[in-house]
Amino acid sequence: MQLIDHALDLLVQHDMAGFVQQNPTVRWALGHGRYVMGGATDREFLAKYLEYNLHDGVAERITCPALICDAPEDLFFTGQPQQLYDRISGPKKLLNFTAAEGADAHCHVGAMRLASGRIYDWLDDVL
Repeated sequence: MQLIDHALDLLVQHDMAGFVQQNPTVRWALGHGRYVMGGATDREFLAKYLEYNLHDGVAERITCPALICDAPEDLFFTGQPQQLYDRISGPKKLLNFTAAEGADAHCHVGAMRLASGRIYDWLDDVL
């Protein structure tokens, strides 16, 4: 089994090498993903990443107040904030950010002051 895993790691690394060299977003996403998830290789990170989903009933067990932020042009999680919001059973709020506000990208990087203000306002209201 280790030989198969090693061969698959090499195959994924080979296939991803072109994307990583040509696209800084892919390079960052894979590197950051390995760091966050503790994966030693891109394949290991991707396998761990697949364990996180909205289909195992975990979101339905969230009962504490939850703030979910959505950005229409999110490169990584398009549509998932709404899906998460729909599944959470506790108190929740969905903040929708827009392109007109400059906050339509992942983590609202074009409007950090606006996003931070709305998030802190929510915290003030909830806490």
